[in-house]
Amino acid sequence: MALKVIMLRHSIEKKKAELEQLRARDAEFITREAELEAAINEAETEEQEQAVAEMVEQFDTEKQAHEANKTALAGEIEGLEADLSEIEKDSPEPGTSPAQQEERNGEIYMDTRKKFFGMDMQQRDAFLARTDVKDFLAHVRALGAGEKRAVNGADLTIPVVVLDLIRENVMEYSKLVRRVRLRTVGGKARQTIMGSIPEGVWTEACASLNELDFGFSQVEVDGYKVGGIVYICKATLEDSDINLAVEIITALGIAIGIALDKAILYGTGKKMPLGIVTRLAQSGQPSDYPANARPWQNLSSTNMVNLGDKHGLELFQAIATAAGKAKGKYSRGVKFWAMNETTYNTLLVEAMSINASGAIVSAQNGTMPVIGGDIDVLSDDIIADGNIAGGYGDLYLLAERAGSSFERSDEYRFADDLVAFKGTAQYDGEPAIAEGFVAMAFNASPQSSAVFAGDKANDASLAALEIGAETLSPGFNANTFAYTITSAAQASDNVNASPAQPTAKVTLSYDGKNYPNGSTIKWKADSSAHPLTITVSNGTSKMVYTVQVTKASG
Repeated sequence: MALKVIMLRHSIEKKKAELEQLRARDAEFITREAELEAAINEAETEEQEQAVAEMVEQFDTEKQAHEANKTALAGEIEGLEADLSEIEKDSPEPGTSPAQQEERNGEIYMDTRKKFFGMDMQQRDAFLARTDVKDFLAHVRALGAGEKRAVNGADLTIPVVVLDLIRENVMEYSKLVRRVRLRTVGGKARQTIMGSIPEGVWTEACASLNELDFGFSQVEVDGYKVGGIVYICKATLEDSDINLAVEIITALGIAIGIALDKAILYGTGKKMPLGIVTRLAQSGQPSDYPANARPWQNLSSTNMVNLGDKHGLELFQAIATAAGKAKGKYSRGVKFWAMNETTYNTLLVEAMSINASGAIVSAQNGTMPVIGGDIDVLSDDIIADGNIAGGYGDLYLLAERAGSSFERSDEYRFADDLVAFKGTAQYDGEPAIAEGFVAMAFNASPQSSAVFAGDKANDASLAALEIGAETLSPGFNANTFAYTITSAAQASDNVNASPAQPTAKVTLSYDGKNYPNGSTIKWKADSSAHPLTITVSNGTSKMVYTVQVTKASG
């Protein structure tokens, strides 16, 4: 039996080496494909088109054979590994624990259903054999190797089937996405919702029916990008498709899940979803509130509740009273309550008692006592101590927009041998029926906002603006864009604009000429105001600061 194990391992290693050699050619095929695409666009005469057509046909034949060889080898390796796993399972090595039996030759054998997102071996192989998935993973490897020409520097659109797995993984790491009403949209969209539902009218069986006056309104949703940098071990890029896919899907799922939870509760509505508590805290109707939406209501005094300094039964009575502010008329009736771990443990203690057997028990066990509803425990950086927010989750509309992407970042952690990638997804959302929610806090007004990670990649603001020893009016503020210097003391001054982000670019313009930041500019001395323009660009953002400078004549 031991000899057979050695022989199987030798065969596996040999075939893996052959498979890696084949995978090493993936980047070559991507490069050739890009070159052929360029040749197609450049072909002008019939002879050139015929020559390119022959090259394309030859390329397709070679690529199909290449993919078939990889698939066949992967299948052989899978079969050999399954045989090896069965032999080792039936013949444990002396002196090893069951946990140690899981590890052989540097590889960890685990249940494939757990290893690859609930798929069995056949489903997993079919998934990885899809052309769009193989091309996506091959492009990721090419990006990781720095072969930007192979994909023309473009983002990689994540295949729909991969997005489905990412979505499932988001559910694992997001506590609130599963609670709300999730809809997929193609772009900016309007979701029709029921504005009001009249009561049905009882009458005789054969009598005429009464007309019901239904009211419909709409919630408009866009697609705002959420994402960040994902670091992937360079060895994983060179590893199997299985390991690479697992790494990508898991990393994106974690990043998106955490961001969504915070946005569902406290999103500002600016370049991100509008959060439940943010909406409840509004004391006035926003100027951009859609005309075809449900009539706006001020819920800041009714659905933002200070529970007071209460304990035990009185505390839960106050919570039950506050929860009654959330109206579930248009809901399926399923509630949730979000809080952090400190708050959860506080409620756990407040609900403790001693039963007839003398054991300490708590009426809280993952659900809110008396009023019901699952409790979702979030991190402290999402919701503060003593705060509870929730209600009827299906009355919150979360729109997921198509177009998630994956691209290489210029960042690289050399010490850890990690390659950086940017993963993004697009979402928008808001409480479709805001009165279905409530926020409450112990002995304080509920938290009404949260601090989100700054969008530094697109921050085009200034941190400081100095123009020699001249005095700006008003004094500099990053959010003020118009200034004056009513009487310049000097004939010329050094202009130094300090951007808030080191990646931002600053240009100066005065009297029809452009200057680099830090230049000395000579003022026009004619007692008239002339604009000095400071333009700051960063990512997709641009901000313009203007200083009207007046220099006396003479």
